[in-house]
Amino acid sequence: MIGVTVTFDYKDGFDRSRVIKVAENARAMFEGMPGLRYKFFTFDPEQSRVMNFYVWDSEEAARSFFSPELRERVTGLYGTAPTVAFVEIAEIVENGGVKA
Repeated sequence: MIGVTVTFDYKDGFDRSRVIKVAENARAMFEGMPGLRYKFFTFDPEQSRVMNFYVWDSEEAARSFFSPELRERVTGLYGTAPTVAFVEIAEIVENGGVKA
């Protein structure tokens, strides 16, 4: 499995409502996407940073998704260019079925 972090650092102009709206509008696009196991939309207003994290079944699926065209499109959506980093996932712990 491959993880991908997509980070948007804002020097100024961080807009929480814009970030939430982008996530809400994009969610449906990722539901049921072949090769994608998880996608997390996150933001840290104190650091003026948005970080989205993806878990893909394969590196091929991940790299084919992050095309230059996609990077250009998300730059327009978020208002700043992303930094994209690929990491190998050693293990995943999922506790979704555990009741408190």
